[in-house]
Amino acid sequence: MNITAKDVALLRRETGAGMMDCKKALVEANGDLELAKDNLRKTGQKLSAKRADRDANEGVVIALTTSDNKKGVVVNLSCETDFVAKNEDFVNFAKSIANIALEKFPTSKDELLALTYDGSISIGDKVTEQVGVIGEKVEVSKYDNLEAPSVVPYIHAGYRRGVLIGLSQEGDFSEVGRNVAMQVAAMNPIAVDKDGVDASLVEKEIEIGMEQARQEGKPDNLLERIAQGKLGKFYKENTLLNQEYVKATNKETVGAYLKSVDKDLTVTDFKHMGLGS
Repeated sequence: MNITAKDVALLRRETGAGMMDCKKALVEANGDLELAKDNLRKTGQKLSAKRADRDANEGVVIALTTSDNKKGVVVNLSCETDFVAKNEDFVNFAKSIANIALEKFPTSKDELLALTYDGSISIGDKVTEQVGVIGEKVEVSKYDNLEAPSVVPYIHAGYRRGVLIGLSQEGDFSEVGRNVAMQVAAMNPIAVDKDGVDASLVEKEIEIGMEQARQEGKPDNLLERIAQGKLGKFYKENTLLNQEYVKATNKETVGAYLKSVDKDLTVTDFKHMGLGS
């Protein structure tokens, strides 16, 4: 049958596939638009299976919050090459997924992938479809969310890192939250405070500290005390509120910086996501 340019343009608009791919899919489907979309999706599934073992360490990280700044999401859409990651269509596709996540606020990546993308297919199927369109492995590799009295988003280094900061007070803390988010992106803390550090990690650090002291020839009765001192340094270097604030000129901690803004202000939680991490 006769495949018109209008038919091709419509399929291209709905799928994002190349013009020749759309025309070929329509010819194979005898002009049936829905069948052509299914065929393009199957092409993506075949290519996705072939490229499943490929590394997808490039991509973009999108961090967004609701208009009332009570909720935030961070999504990592991965691909194989920097060339694709910098493509405007790819970035916009990632943003569209993040906006759906923000609206529906799923609790897990699997729940996110099961959500409807455009009223007809799931996000997971749409991602698979894009594998056929782009010709690379594409996947939603990570997803997380955060809810707090104030949530501030931050996207670092050309969509290569995304941070959400949850603050304990309502109000306009966008500048403060951004400053703390930049701290997280730069210093990569493992927890908000020492209470958030996994007990097994604390135990491991104590063991390491004791062994280091033993190797230095310290007496056995002092090993644990020395290890506890080293643990304090570990907390200072690796927990957000105890880290030295990178913008400070007087070596104040992040916690002290927040108190200088509002005596009751602190970080309730944070989410930090980077490419390949």
